[in-house]
Amino acid sequence: MFAKTALKKNTVIEMAPVIVMNIKDRKLLDETLLHDYIFEWGEKSDQCCMALGYVPLYNHSYQSNCEYEMNFKEQTISVKTVSNVKAGEELFINYNGDWNNGKKVWFEAVSPAPPKKGSSPHKTQ
Repeated sequence: MFAKTALKKNTVIEMAPVIVMNIKDRKLLDETLLHDYIFEWGEKSDQCCMALGYVPLYNHSYQSNCEYEMNFKEQTISVKTVSNVKAGEELFINYNGDWNNGKKVWFEAVSPAPPKKGSSPHKTQ
């Protein structure tokens, strides 16, 4: 996913509906390629969901320029920028949830390491 135009910080890029599934379905999905595209879901993370729209296509970065927010009541996931983004720049989310969460993901990430504590790679303009 790449920005077609420049985007300001806090710009909502997308609001996508989700298909919510139970833990039994999650176990089945974990045995398929869809495992890499589903999100843990629910206040207790006892469900999973498949987001529609472009949400499953964002690549991971430990220093993402976007973040996603889950709305359990409305059954949606929204994606917004956490910094200014230039036209043509790739849009990333952090698969751990928070844009700067450095917890290791289940695959070898090629993005830069997370920022040092107390610093931020995102400058506001």
